[in-house]
Amino acid sequence: MAAALCVLLLPTAAAAHPRSDDAPGGAVPSYRLADGAVPVTGTASSADGPQLEREKVYSDTISPGQKKYYRVRLDDTSSAFVSTVLAPPPGSESAILDGIQVSLVSTDGRSCGSSPAVYFGGETARPVAAYASRRIGDSSVPCQEAGDYFYTVAWAGSKTGGTAKWPIELRYMSEPGLKPGAAEPEAPTGWSSKAPSPGEGGAPQKVSGGTGFNDAAAVDDGAWRDDIRPGESRFYRVPVAWGQQLFLRAQLANTTSDGSSFTANGLRLALYNTARGRVADKSTGYTGAPTGVDLGTAPAAYANRFEGDTDAESAMRFQGWYYVQVSLDPKVSGSVPLTLNVGIEGAAQQGPAYDGDAAAAGFGLGDADGSTSGTSFPMRALGFTGIGVGTVLVLGLGTWHLLSRRRHPAESRTDTGPAYSR
Repeated sequence: MAAALCVLLLPTAAAAHPRSDDAPGGAVPSYRLADGAVPVTGTASSADGPQLEREKVYSDTISPGQKKYYRVRLDDTSSAFVSTVLAPPPGSESAILDGIQVSLVSTDGRSCGSSPAVYFGGETARPVAAYASRRIGDSSVPCQEAGDYFYTVAWAGSKTGGTAKWPIELRYMSEPGLKPGAAEPEAPTGWSSKAPSPGEGGAPQKVSGGTGFNDAAAVDDGAWRDDIRPGESRFYRVPVAWGQQLFLRAQLANTTSDGSSFTANGLRLALYNTARGRVADKSTGYTGAPTGVDLGTAPAAYANRFEGDTDAESAMRFQGWYYVQVSLDPKVSGSVPLTLNVGIEGAAQQGPAYDGDAAAAGFGLGDADGSTSGTSFPMRALGFTGIGVGTVLVLGLGTWHLLSRRRHPAESRTDTGPAYSR
């Protein structure tokens, strides 16, 4: 029975999300698109933009100076988040102000929500993401009506020159509104973004980060050991419940390669929320000696979308999987050992009274694709998805019973087994 419980409850991060590192010769792998991503071609004219459906993922490309139009149909009961990931091929060069600008507007030109441009901020071209949103239930926010809206993706920065066609990935997520008459949860108070003093911990666990949001490796509290190559970004995902804060520290060891030199943004640490909106992005220089960069978040709270004092606070508006991106400057010579420290502070709290299944829409703590079926990593998430200890024991005993029946087929023909209860 103990063995059966281990099989059911202790999948490793590597097993749950094997790294798609299939680039030849040890080269940095390209961003892995979502399985089943639908190819589309955004248009220069708003009259001809292709339709993006909710809960689906799409792929396209964009070139310097381009602005592409798509259409989305919004209802009048849920908040909408439409995101774009810009994924330059490994080795691509960029300017400091290259990036993307996304927007969601009505067909008569009204902006549905703010959407600041996201820039590379240096010469390192790496995956970056941004979303535009429509918040439902607030009469002061435009675009409350159901109907067709325009979603645009524009190349920010360089306006002329260049023939690059960089891949983009688009996703439309719909968060249920609150039940009629339900009170909006209050914003948390009295919290600090300063990381708590680290406690005693064991040796870091091995993990292999993914190439992007779709194959990000699941991690939880503790220290995680990986390796990162010049020009590479490694992605990880962390479950954050309502009321919890996330603290991160990415540490590079010293490089053993010859020819090390200072790189101004040698190490970058970025965090994205469940809908692929940027929470924070920090960097530090790297000389080949050990260094690190850290960040802390506000508690995840529904009310942050209304009362967050900064974009970083406002972005902590969901319960769900948060995505960590660690990037190494291409000028660094050779692969470098990486340690990612993850701290999740605070007790899980009751969420808002959604008028619908938020977890099924991708705003939950089940699998990364929004499904709550199957075993998801880590074990800590079991409590948030409503699986109690009694259910876990029933699963384990049931597995033990089936194994016993296989060992004794003659007896099992007449023995119906014990009646288990929760």
